[in-house]
Amino acid sequence: MRFKKKNNLRFWLALCILTAGCLSPENPGTPTPEVLFIPPIPGSSFVAGTQVLAPAPPTQQGNCQNQLTYLNDLSIPDGTEVKPGEKITKRWLIVNEGSCNWDQSYSFQLISGLSLGAKKVQELFPARQNTRAILELNFTAPDNPGRYNTWWQAHDPSGGRFGDPVYMDITVINQ
Repeated sequence: MRFKKKNNLRFWLALCILTAGCLSPENPGTPTPEVLFIPPIPGSSFVAGTQVLAPAPPTQQGNCQNQLTYLNDLSIPDGTEVKPGEKITKRWLIVNEGSCNWDQSYSFQLISGLSLGAKKVQELFPARQNTRAILELNFTAPDNPGRYNTWWQAHDPSGGRFGDPVYMDITVINQ
């Protein structure tokens, strides 16, 4: 199956939980997300179009604590040189280290810098506690040369920020 991007902002979701399976973008009851979680599975890699099984929906525990922890940049190192208008895919390895299971009421929002063509508020799709995932956002480099950055952070259902912010820092070069 091929995933089509709408306005270069459409992302898909594939979150595997070690024992529960994965969400399927093919499930018509599941909206196509703006944030992509790819499960890290030891000894394997994610391939777009891989069919996956849907896990049970996340459940919230009373008085749970939210925590998104940044682990590593997986693409676009700081200062990467890009061409004006170039499409950019940035990936971060993160982990939900809190006791809350995230659902579609959680969001991922621009907190500083430019949105670089991405929606400023996006759904932070399900991730159970203690689950590692790859967060992927698609951007478009500005047309003018210079250094640009964009900072993002998770928000709980009440709108409160939590966890480590993540960012991308690029340099648009003269062509």
